[in-house]
Formats: sequence, structure tokens, C-alpha cells
Amino acid sequence: MKFNMPMAVFGGLALIATCALFAATLLLAAPAEAEAVSVNMPNLSPEMQAGGLAFVKNCSQCHGMIGGGTDNGPPLIHKIYEPNHHGDFAFLRAVRRGVRAHHFRFGDMPPQPQVTDAEVSAIVKFVREVQRANGIE
Repeated sequence: MKFNMPMAVFGGLALIATCALFAATLLLAAPAEAEAVSVNMPNLSPEMQAGGLAFVKNCSQCHGMIGGGTDNGPPLIHKIYEPNHHGDFAFLRAVRRGVRAHHFRFGDMPPQPQVTDAEVSAIVKFVREVQRANGIE
């Protein structure tokens, strides 16, 4: 028995398959959505506590009280922000210049001119210490 599929049906199936492939490609290329993550807080040295206070003052509104993220910003205690991918200088540059959204769908981060270089340094040390305590190195 020979089955002849009309060209219109074949063309319609090809169009549907092409659209599905295009949609899947867009989904895979889209930035990840991050949810707040659970963070284990280590015992902090006085220096790290100072960094934590600077973090709470300047970063927690978007990134959560200890870097676990919020509805307004991504978690910094996340493998995407490990030192090999986002080095310490990336944090300073983000604070000084702002940063375009590129990993998550929270929108662009505006510059934070109120944060001093000393605070950024302390914040980075704090974030790195908390990352290490959560297996991100």
C-alpha cells in the first residue's frame, strides 16, 4: 500500500517543525532565571563582618541579606559568580559602571556611586568567603 501525503500537509508539518526548533533555540539561548538560593553562613572574622555590613548596606536590597538573591537581583552565592568566571575586578567594574543583564533576567544593574572602593573590596572579600563556605571556589 502506497501512501501519498499531499504537499500542503507536508509543508505544514515542516513549518511546525521549523517553528518548534526555533522556539527551542530561543529558550536555550535565553538568560537563566535565578531564584533565591539557600546560603550557609560561615563564622566570619571581624574583617569579613565589616564586609558583610557593607554588603547589607549597599547590596542586600537586590542580592539578599547574605547574597542568596531576591526578586530584584540574582544570587551572588552562585556558580556563575565563581572567581574563575567573574573575577574580583568584575565586582568593582559592576559597582562603578553598572552592568548589562547577561546571565539572569533581572534587568541591568545601575552604577552604585555611593559605594567606596574600600567598601567594594570588603564586599568582595565577604562574598568570596561566603561562596567558599557554600562550595563555590
